[in-house]
Amino acid sequence: MKIVIDMNLSPDWVPFLTQSGHTAVHWSSVGSPRARDRDVLAWARQQEHVVFTHDLDFGSILAATEARGPSVIQVRTQNPTPGHCGEIVLNSLARHAAALLEGALISLDEDRARVRILPLARNMP
Repeated sequence: MKIVIDMNLSPDWVPFLTQSGHTAVHWSSVGSPRARDRDVLAWARQQEHVVFTHDLDFGSILAATEARGPSVIQVRTQNPTPGHCGEIVLNSLARHAAALLEGALISLDEDRARVRILPLARNMP
């Protein structure tokens, strides 16, 4: 899977995901650190990447625009590092690969993954 890692996550995710068989780039290597979330989403859609973030705004943008892509994975932990939640992320990438390829928003925490298929309704909670 091709993944772009948002600025709010460590570049340490790149080698972690790459070693697990994914193609991963950190946003800082492909775009401006000051880019708006909409710009990250547009790039990811054009380049066919999943956005991996710790920012909840991506879900709101997907809902407001009723976009069908790109897919977004939001990690919702206090410690969003590969050492703390890397296995959770890898398990979700494997388990929900089909949904991510079709278009989905996945919110992850230590206990569960919530998968919502795109497009999202405007009244998303």
